[in-house]
This record gives sequence, structure tokens and C-alpha cells, in this order.
Amino acid sequence: HRVIDGFMAQTGDVKFGNMKSGFNADAVGTGGSDLPDLPAEFSSTEHYQRGVVGMARSDDPNSANSQFFIMFAPAPPLDGQYTIVGNVVSGMELVDHIKKGEEAQNGTVTDPDRMIKVRIAADGK
Repeated sequence: HRVIDGFMAQTGDVKFGNMKSGFNADAVGTGGSDLPDLPAEFSSTEHYQRGVVGMARSDDPNSANSQFFIMFAPAPPLDGQYTIVGNVVSGMELVDHIKKGEEAQNGTVTDPDRMIKVRIAADGK
């Protein structure tokens, strides 16, 4: 729902960002799931580099829920500020082709690309 060229692509708003039902371009990015928010897990050794996946949140560090973002490029100001949950291990060239949002709209995409299939691997498997 929010893609800023040279910075990151953000998605995961299960309340207002569902393209099959309930998509609301005015509210997308403000919702989350009914599950509890996640406590922050900041690291001084992990850094926001290209392909890193982090949890989006509000101003409250412990407010991450369902939204996440994938980095297009390094962003040192995010280090130690957002929880890192993984890395894109293959297919980053596809991430690079995600439709970008308008800079004047803070990257909001009114007709965003969708993920059709995603595979999550743990411990390299």
C-alpha cells in the first residue's frame, strides 16, 4: 500500500488493505489484525540493508502488528528503531518491480500490486 522508490515497500494492513474485500485507499496503512501487538526487538548488530524485512509500527515501539516492509536500499536511520524479522533470500528483482507510489502521497499506491504467493523459510529451509 506504500512504496517509496529507493527506500521501501510496505504492506500487511489486513484490516484496510485487503484487495479482495475491504480495501480502503483512505485508511490503508492504519489497520492491523485482531491479534496482540508485538513487543519491539531492536538489535545493535542487525542493520537495515537492501532486502531486509522489518515490522512497521506507529510511534509506540511496541505497536508492530501485521504490517511489514522490505528495504530497497540501506537505511541506517532505521537501525535500532524497527524490529527486523528477516531478509529476502531470492526474488529481490521482483520486489524492485513493485509499483511505486507518488512522492507527494508519501508513497501510497491506490491500485497496488499484490502478493500472490509468498514462501517463508526458517533457518534457511
